[in-house]
Amino acid sequence: MRYVQLRAFHYVAISGGFSRAAEALCLTQPAISDQVRKLEEEYDVLLFNRHKKQVSLTDAGVKLLEITHRLFEVEQQALDFLSESRVLRAGKLRIMADAAHHILGILGAFREKYPSVQISVQTGNSEEVISSLYRYEADIGVLGEVPKARDFLIHKLNSSPIIAFVARDHPLSRFSNIDLAELLQWPLVFREKGSKTRQKLEDLALEKNVVLKPAIEAEGREAVREIVAGGAGIGFVSLAEFSNDSRLHPLSINTREELMDETLICLQERSNGTLINAFFKIATEESSLTSSNLQ
Repeated sequence: MRYVQLRAFHYVAISGGFSRAAEALCLTQPAISDQVRKLEEEYDVLLFNRHKKQVSLTDAGVKLLEITHRLFEVEQQALDFLSESRVLRAGKLRIMADAAHHILGILGAFREKYPSVQISVQTGNSEEVISSLYRYEADIGVLGEVPKARDFLIHKLNSSPIIAFVARDHPLSRFSNIDLAELLQWPLVFREKGSKTRQKLEDLALEKNVVLKPAIEAEGREAVREIVAGGAGIGFVSLAEFSNDSRLHPLSINTREELMDETLICLQERSNGTLINAFFKIATEESSLTSSNLQ
């Protein structure tokens, strides 16, 4: 097995095609195709399904990609170590967050210390955050729970209860709280399946023998907020994520307090990466500073 063959396979897999892999590696497409073909022939295995100009991974290809992800991540960590100052001057950090405002302070401190690092922040629900980390499409995740898997390095950011909220002119806006059973009398606006807030709320209701069903299901927290502000129903969010919106009124839920634990996570195997390590270090410093100010 040759290193160049594994590298060719890896880049075709993550790039989605032979021509894109060739561009990424500054090689010709025939050279990339030849290296992958030799790898398949030598081990009598099919790594890609080829249909016209489309390629997709076979089951064997998926399993090999899991291995090459780790292989080239270690290689990248070695390069980062040898050129640490350069990485901190001109590297790229990808963050996938269920709610970006939880890390605004950390982002500010990180940018102040490493102003040349390019940062991208994308949003998604809990399932999308986890999936993006496993696929190496994100370096760091921000998640509304403490993951059960042992694959992650975890830094807890904060905890806050789940609340309901309604439009300012809604009949319930005269109250400060509501019972779970009362929710059945009103149309409910839920986030998409995969949202940890939704899952925890539904689980909590079932404990009380209350089945909550959405009248409206919306993709993303912002969509829920706008629908509720328009008077279409009751929405749900963690208290830390309830924005200062004059159109909305919060309602605490009269039941056992269900906390959302917002966490900063990354794959354990990637935690030694220069930029990831630097971001977690600043997160820890910011948490210590906040704790000191509260005392």
